[in-house]
Amino acid sequence: MGAKTGLLVFADGDVPGPLRQVGVADLDEATRMMRRLYPGCEIEEAGGSTLGEGVYPPNGTTYAASWSGVEIICDQRVMIDFPSRLPGHLVAASAGRRLVLHAMHSVVDWLAFAVWEDGRLIRSLSLSPDHGIIENIGEPFSFELPYWAGDRPADVFPWPGEEEEPYALPFHPLELGEDALRALCGFIREGRPEPEDVDADSIELHGFRVTDPQAPDTAGKDAELRKAMERMGPPRIYTMGPDGSLVEQDSLEI
Repeated sequence: MGAKTGLLVFADGDVPGPLRQVGVADLDEATRMMRRLYPGCEIEEAGGSTLGEGVYPPNGTTYAASWSGVEIICDQRVMIDFPSRLPGHLVAASAGRRLVLHAMHSVVDWLAFAVWEDGRLIRSLSLSPDHGIIENIGEPFSFELPYWAGDRPADVFPWPGEEEEPYALPFHPLELGEDALRALCGFIREGRPEPEDVDADSIELHGFRVTDPQAPDTAGKDAELRKAMERMGPPRIYTMGPDGSLVEQDSLEI
């Protein structure tokens, strides 16, 4: 699966401490939390997962758990380019607590994380090689400093036969993402675990299917796609001519 996360954690203080002490999560508590954090959505119980495996759930599925002192939401919907634009009701739900957002996607080397204290954003970073630094708010945390100082340069290897091009960022976002996940949440997705890391595979999460009745339905989106394809007409196929120009082929010749 690669290094992918879509994670929100609400905690009374630093996250790793409470996570090391959690037991079995109560389903009723998790359901109440889901209804509070997804107002107006249809919430249906589904199969659960662990924090280690479920930190990047399938689209439309949320893994969640609630304990005294810490609550967890794993959902692709929190994977937003601008963490500072997290929906206001989610930030408001962290009043008096610490809120951590962590999101990364290995396919595009994208990373975003943010931290709020009592509803106040103190740090947000979002970046990828394709789009550069998307958001950078607040002072860097200590675990970030070696990256910004140039001590952790990106180690990117070219494909065989291709020349190496400079990486678009001074460091690799996913490497920083793992350090951010460990520092802010106490565990990692990839790499060598350390003795003090939280055992994310032992933390059970409940599963829920979440449907927003206000969102466009799948059938409607499929119908719009079919109409768009009909308006496009038959495909136009080109080949390279002797002089290097593009020559459109007659579809009957193919």
